[in-house]
Amino acid sequence: MSAVWRASRAAVKRRRLQTLVIGLVVLCSTTTILLGLGLLTAASAPFDKAFDQQRGAHTVAAFDLEKASRAQLAQTARRPGVEAAAGPFGQAVLEMPTDWLWMSAGSLAVVGRADPDDPVDRIRLLEGRWATAPGEIVVNWPVDGTPGSGRLGTKLKARGAPTLTVVGFATSMSKSAGAWVSPEQMDRLHPATAQMLYRFTNAETEQELRTGLTTATAGLPAGSLTTTQSYLTLKRAFSAQADAYLPFMTLFGVLGLLVSVLIVGNVVSGAVVSGHRHIGVLKSLGFTPNQVVAVYLTMVSVPAIIGCAFGTLIGNAVAGPILKVAFSGIETGSASIGVSWWASAVCLVGMPALVVVAALIPAVRAHRLPAAQAITAGSAQRTGRGLRIQRRLSGTRLPRAVSLGLGQPFARPGRSLLTMAAIVLGVTTVTLTTGLTSTMVAYGNAGKGDGSARVDVQADVPARGHDAPKPSDRQTEQRLRSLSGGDQVTARALTKVRLAGYTQTVFANFYRGDTQDLASEIVKGHWPTRAREAAAGPAFLNQHGLSVGDRVTIQLNGKQAPVTIVGELMEGNAQALDSNWRTLTQLDPTTQAAEYTVRLARGADAQRYITAVKAADPALRPTLRHSDDTATTTVVGFASVFTVLLTVVAALGVFNTVLLNIRERRRDLGMLKSIGMTPRQVMVMTVSSVAALGSVGGLLGIPLGIVAHRLVVDHVGVISFPESMKQVWHMPQLAALVLAGVTIAVLGALIPARSAARLTIANVLHNE
Repeated sequence: MSAVWRASRAAVKRRRLQTLVIGLVVLCSTTTILLGLGLLTAASAPFDKAFDQQRGAHTVAAFDLEKASRAQLAQTARRPGVEAAAGPFGQAVLEMPTDWLWMSAGSLAVVGRADPDDPVDRIRLLEGRWATAPGEIVVNWPVDGTPGSGRLGTKLKARGAPTLTVVGFATSMSKSAGAWVSPEQMDRLHPATAQMLYRFTNAETEQELRTGLTTATAGLPAGSLTTTQSYLTLKRAFSAQADAYLPFMTLFGVLGLLVSVLIVGNVVSGAVVSGHRHIGVLKSLGFTPNQVVAVYLTMVSVPAIIGCAFGTLIGNAVAGPILKVAFSGIETGSASIGVSWWASAVCLVGMPALVVVAALIPAVRAHRLPAAQAITAGSAQRTGRGLRIQRRLSGTRLPRAVSLGLGQPFARPGRSLLTMAAIVLGVTTVTLTTGLTSTMVAYGNAGKGDGSARVDVQADVPARGHDAPKPSDRQTEQRLRSLSGGDQVTARALTKVRLAGYTQTVFANFYRGDTQDLASEIVKGHWPTRAREAAAGPAFLNQHGLSVGDRVTIQLNGKQAPVTIVGELMEGNAQALDSNWRTLTQLDPTTQAAEYTVRLARGADAQRYITAVKAADPALRPTLRHSDDTATTTVVGFASVFTVLLTVVAALGVFNTVLLNIRERRRDLGMLKSIGMTPRQVMVMTVSSVAALGSVGGLLGIPLGIVAHRLVVDHVGVISFPESMKQVWHMPQLAALVLAGVTIAVLGALIPARSAARLTIANVLHNE
């Protein structure tokens, strides 16, 4: 083994360029694979980790206290299949006015709990303290929000309820309540329902959850169970934003894996095949066949292990910021977003194993060669398909250097096919990225009409120290229309409503005025123009099991109204639906518009309009709407990162192929130069040998990229792209994409082609 190590180390030092190529290919491949695995697993792992840390409830159930007593509910915690339970807790619904803690009006579900650290649904306190006395309340706040800014101590006055003082902000992975009070305070609210939180022994599927709940509540009076909420619904809501990225994450991850495996196998096996002469020298020095195999496995494993280690570090460093962008605004409790340890372990173990397997096959085949045959294998004149095709091409009008280059790939068909496959996947990636970019840019521009500036005006946030009478929302709308530069005005009222049959409250947007831009975002059906009509995005429809034409009952301030889903929006919040002002009038005619969107006339000065709004009413807070689109930026950014990585890996594969071909054909190059071939002709011959592979790869990769683009845009869970955004391909664009394969091939071949052109005849033939 000492001799094997010394020979391997000497080979690594002598073949510095080959060692560098293997290390770079493994580094880029490891980074690509790790990033792909991290993105593929990130959608569910953070939720599961945070949910387990906080002992989230598998089922949140509400019971009618008039039909089931608290003692009966407490007995359900000891039923078979119940792993743990908490409750019963009194539960009441408060109707909050506009601007409570600067949030919209609506229903607030309040639960009475004495301790946040119960066996189920441990509440994480973000700021302040827990409510321990009457008159105190702890508000559920998003974990990524900023509950500070002096909001502790705020007085909340709900309709028909006593004044409550905010003493803390907390968050619950189970979303079991919108706020919590002490049990004494809950008794004063006279709750009509009680809440039980369950964790079941078997809770992997909805069927197991239903079975567990049925068993637990078997002894209760009929009709006592009013509503239930499954943690699987929360899990789907958690990954709703990630689902927008998951299809193309999966595709890019698969592409990265395929390209990496192809290139690593091609590079490593080629390094062994090109070392036949070295194998013969080792055998002549007394190395046994097994020792020869060990030398080559060690020689390729050293740069592979180093490249894999650095690639894992880079992949973890890159994946962290990318995942934070992808999961921004998503509740993850106290768990952190990052790459799972097993993904790093797979790369650290799998990539060196792949390198060893790729080197083992040709090394085992080569170690059987006699020493004399191995020594002459690299310098013997090569005959076969490549030479025959070169002779046939010589009869065409092609320049001699080009005809010689076009025949070279047929001399090593296996190596050429692997290289072309990598180019095909590289072109597929470039095509997919181009299509995604066009689709997402069109998506980002949707609803912007003619591109005029938009100004958002907050009307219901009271200005501090301003006690002047506030005009009605109709007067405010008319004032915004009358100011110079305003073209169209849309009024919006945002409130929380309850859906019949669901425990969680949702947001409802009610619009009036100029809604043409909103109607342009409908991909199926039409915009709600009549009373009791609504529209929602695909995320809302999927999570609630609804589709266009279905009905759902919304409840607000003790009133309810059945609404029909008449339109599917291009995208939308998973917990929000849109309707018109007529529906709001039937539910609560006193609700005022809280926000206005003003589309300015073309050429109007946005800053001047904002100044005019502030002068007209100091209580209004106008802001210019920026055109930044997070989804577009994220998708294009992800696609660009993967495209660069896969293009670099494919170009390195071409580089390695050309380098090996030059090394094997040194004698041929010397002979050609001796009969008058110029350095420029050598470069042309070398580049044309891979340009043909690049052009064929481009022709094959474009249709694959188009199919991949369609698969991605048709399976984004939270966005429904209209057909106009999917048809992004045009002939000039496709013609340019054909050159992508040639570009990848030429970029990879330039450096070794220049080195081949600089070879001198004496240097090449000195071994003859």
